[in-house]
Parts: sequence; C-alpha cells; structure tokens
Amino acid sequence: MQQTEWAPRAAGIAGCGAAGVLMAIASVTLVTDPPGRILAGIAAAGLILFAGMTWRARPKLAITPGGLVLRGWFRTQVLQRSDIKIIRITEFRRHARNVRLLEVETGDGGLVILSRWDLGANPLEVLDALTAAGYAGGNRR
Repeated sequence: MQQTEWAPRAAGIAGCGAAGVLMAIASVTLVTDPPGRILAGIAAAGLILFAGMTWRARPKLAITPGGLVLRGWFRTQVLQRSDIKIIRITEFRRHARNVRLLEVETGDGGLVILSRWDLGANPLEVLDALTAAGYAGGNRR
C-alpha cells in the first residue's frame, strides 16, 4: 500500500523540544550575565515554540478522498486536482550537498515549498506517490 501522509519525524520534533527545555534550564541556572540569560531564554522559547507548532501541523501533506491536504502552523488547505497548477522537485547545491524541495504551485499563484524535514521522507518518493495518485505528472485528469 502506498503511503498517503507525510509529516516531520516525531523524534526530530521531540529533540527540538528537549533541546529547548534544556536550554531554558541552562539559561536560568548556568548563565550568569543578564544579556546571555535573556538571549538563551529567547532561543529556548523559540525552540519550544517551533517544536509545539510543528507537532500541531502534522501531517504536513496528506492524500485524502477530499483532495490534497497541506497543513501549516495556522491554516489547513485542501487542494483539488483542478486547483494544482504543477508539482515539481527543485534541486540545488547547499553546503556541498544536494538539497531537494517539493514545490506545490496552485492555480491562483500560491506556492508551498516542503523540505525533507517537513515531509519526513525523500521528496522524490513523495512526488512518485503524488504522481501515482493523479496529482502530478502525466496521470492528471
């Protein structure tokens, strides 16, 4: 059976949250200078917020009977096949390695970019599943 939901890995999100909690504890107990304590506290709050909002936005991409569901931090979009202009992979070099991004472009000019972190899988495999489901490539109706 083909995978129909993609989300950031739970272990990665938990790691960000745990790092935020540890950083918050360190900012209160270990950091002695006030500016350092404030900066460490802001960084800790940012990591905890990132982990919480990322957990809330799971699954990031899903194929449902109602359409293609794209979840973000603040809203959820349901796209029908007719709403999607193109789904493609962009690849570029960054820090001596190839990075692939899945781009979903809508007919009204919207663009959603999903990375390997967002999908929890290789974007090429996700594109293959979307193509098999009829959302991308030659199978579009």
